[in-house]
This record gives sequence, structure tokens and C-alpha cells, in this order.
Amino acid sequence: MSKPSVSFIIPAKNEAASIAGVVGRIRELYPDAEVVVVDDGSTDRTAALAEEAGAHVHRHPTSLGNGAAVKAGARIAKGEIFVFLDADGQHNPDDAGRLLAELTNGYDMAVGARSTGSHASMGRLMANGIYNLIASIVTGHQISDLTSGFRTVRANLFKKYLYLLPNGFSYPTTITMALMRAGQPVTFVDIEAAQRKGKSHINPIRDGLRFLLIIFKIATLYSPLKIFVPTSGFFFFVGLFYYLFTFTTQGRFTNMSLLFFSAAVIIFLIGLIAEQITTLQYSNT
Repeated sequence: MSKPSVSFIIPAKNEAASIAGVVGRIRELYPDAEVVVVDDGSTDRTAALAEEAGAHVHRHPTSLGNGAAVKAGARIAKGEIFVFLDADGQHNPDDAGRLLAELTNGYDMAVGARSTGSHASMGRLMANGIYNLIASIVTGHQISDLTSGFRTVRANLFKKYLYLLPNGFSYPTTITMALMRAGQPVTFVDIEAAQRKGKSHINPIRDGLRFLLIIFKIATLYSPLKIFVPTSGFFFFVGLFYYLFTFTTQGRFTNMSLLFFSAAVIIFLIGLIAEQITTLQYSNT
């Protein structure tokens, strides 16, 4: 049996400080692999340096987002296996071999899980810890790095879920939950991520709010009822205890209790609808 072809896909925006080194190292380690760099509207020499290092470069005339760059690379790449990594030098191409090895062990996707000291800041570490905990509870599997952009996956499966992937930075969350929801085996491999070269494109306020939405996306992509039922139960019991309090102290049923009970019913019904939509979404996978 012939060895499956591999495509390295690297989304890049203004990464002139590091892109040549990343591409060059991949070419050294995997001379037969395809290297696709998607230049997402860079204003520096990212595209030129990537081409000089030996990559096939696809350019966006304006920035469309990290997820959009990833999707563009997946549509262009010809390999049977995709390896995604960042262009900023945080991900060591030497670790790709360990991720690829997991696919030969029967996994459909292997994710590079960053160590505690590999995160850019304490805030980023805490946020990722929350995402990992919630995702682990929802899926019933131990998820050690939900948002890592360093991963290898079978190309046919990744392309199947392209329509689900957002154009922003949360594509790793979406593809991880999608594959798990569809019953595809996913594993996590410990890696050490280096400090990035150049300036980060993450805005703490804007992206902090955006990452909060990831928590809700986790639920809607996997099992909405696991989030909506506990939330509904919380409002129901708050309403019940408030009713018991007002009944014993005032002898009446208040509008506030009615509000809590109504919220509990509405949240539960929304959860049922979301569960049906999620089921239909994966019915053909």
C-alpha cells in the first residue's frame, strides 16, 4: 500500500518574521509533502518569502479571517492528510511526525495539545482551561486543548465539515466538536509551543467576547441539551425556592416566580429545538 500524501496548510497574515523558517523546516523534514500558505491579506512580504521558501501561495486580496484562510487552503490542497499549523513560529514542524503517527494508529484527527507554559498569557491559559473543561463535560471525553491550531486530520473528513467552519479564529473548536459528534476518533498529543514571532492578531476585548461564544457553540455542535437542561433546571429551582419563600412570608405567588418558571420552560424548549437541529445536521455523516 502506498503511503498517503500529506499537505501542510498554513494560514498567514503579516508573518514575514517567521514564515520562511516555518516553510523551510517543513521542506527539510517532508520534501515530498505539499506546502500551502494562504496569505490572508498581508501588507508585508509574507507571500513572497513563503514562495521563496518553497510553498505554494494562495493570496486573499483582503483579510477574510483565519478560518477563511484555513478553508481556502483545504480546498486547494491535494493531499490525503492535512497538517495545519500557525505561521508565527509557535508550532514546531518537528512535532508533526508524532501527530501523523496517530493517524496510522486509527485516529481520524490528532491535535497538538499545548503545555501549561506554552500559552501566551495567564488569561489565555485560564480561558482555554474553561473551554476544555466544558467541552470535556459535554462530550464525555477528555479534551486537553480545544483551540489548538496545530493538528493533522484526514482530508476527506475535514472537507466534509467545511460548511460548518467559521471564518474567524474558532475553526479548531468547530472541527474538533464536529468530528467527535460524528463519532470519529480524535486524540491529543502533548507539545511545547514556542513564543510567537511578530505581533499577535488577537484583540483581548473583541476576541474575549468572541471566545465566550465558543462555549455556546460547543453545546450547539455536540449536544445542546447537556447545556440547556441544567440551565433550565437552575431557573426552575430558583423559581421554586423563591415561590416557597414568598408563600411562607407573604402567602402569595409572585410575578418573579412566574418569570423564573417561564424562563425554565422556554430554555428547555429551545434546547429541544437545538438538539433536533444538531441531529439533522449530522444525519448524513
